[in-house]
Amino acid sequence: MKTANILTINKLLLFSLLSAVILNFAALSAYAQTNDKSDPSPIKFPTPKGIENQLFYLQRDPNTNTIICELNANTNGEVDRTEPILVYWIRYGDSGEKKDLNYIQRKFAYGIQAKEIGKDHFELRFVSHKKLPMYLLRSDKDKKFHVYVTVNNKKIQLDRIFVRIEGGSFWLPNVKYVELKGINTENNAAVLERIKV
Repeated sequence: MKTANILTINKLLLFSLLSAVILNFAALSAYAQTNDKSDPSPIKFPTPKGIENQLFYLQRDPNTNTIICELNANTNGEVDRTEPILVYWIRYGDSGEKKDLNYIQRKFAYGIQAKEIGKDHFELRFVSHKKLPMYLLRSDKDKKFHVYVTVNNKKIQLDRIFVRIEGGSFWLPNVKYVELKGINTENNAAVLERIKV
């Protein structure tokens, strides 16, 4: 196998490992810390704009490339019941191009499995970590679809997942914390839950 192919496979496996770390720590909500703003990333991350059906996005060091999770609906607003979520990259590091996940990323890292559990109600789980359920459903308030997750007994309308990485090795990155950002559905306040590693 050529060296370039081995490096590509190694990078893809790292993405899978990072995704598993992200979601494993997200499940440990007892350690979430709401107000800690220390140790910010030195990278200035863009906020995705102009994506009409965006549900939430995922960003992590060491670059600005962003995973977008978008509602897969037709022009009548009906959700595709077999694949309700589209997951893809916006490669901000490569001129902001949209790019599909490759096979390994889709099957072992950032892909999302969906199970319909009611009308317009789906349980979602990242393929790399099935212990943290998220739920796609239509809001009674704005009649739009959102993804919800429960952390520290708070039901959060999810907007962003961020993973802070500082050093470490290729196979064992030094993950400092994971942040889940969104809206607390109980009081409509912005919420940021940080899980220290």
